[in-house]
Amino acid sequence: MELNFRHKIGDKELATAIAQDYETGEVLMVAFINKEAYEKSVQTRKAHYYSTSRDEVWFKGETSGHIQKIHEIHIDCDRDAVLFKVEQIGGACHTGHYSCFYTQITDNGENVKENKDNIVFNPDIVYNE
Repeated sequence: MELNFRHKIGDKELATAIAQDYETGEVLMVAFINKEAYEKSVQTRKAHYYSTSRDEVWFKGETSGHIQKIHEIHIDCDRDAVLFKVEQIGGACHTGHYSCFYTQITDNGENVKENKDNIVFNPDIVYNE
């Protein structure tokens, strides 16, 4: 199934990619994906994304070992977003949290609350070795 890579950043044609825990339904992260990353994800059943800052396809967990094993792939009605239902090995977030969505906006939007129980690894150790 072909995605609609209609979101443009510079000269890159991308789609939105969402990773969700296949057991709990928790949203783990949102990223961009290009055709190459999508095809690698489908073929290997391990999540690959497109890094706009590094301008390259990256295999999730290549550095950290915290990979995402894909159990299901869903696309939205416009075919410009993909949802990977994954088994997350380790943390999804480069900050050491299980999910990138560990900060909650509280009250009237003026305060934030960080979920410290969500931390599963020390990024200083993982990324600086």
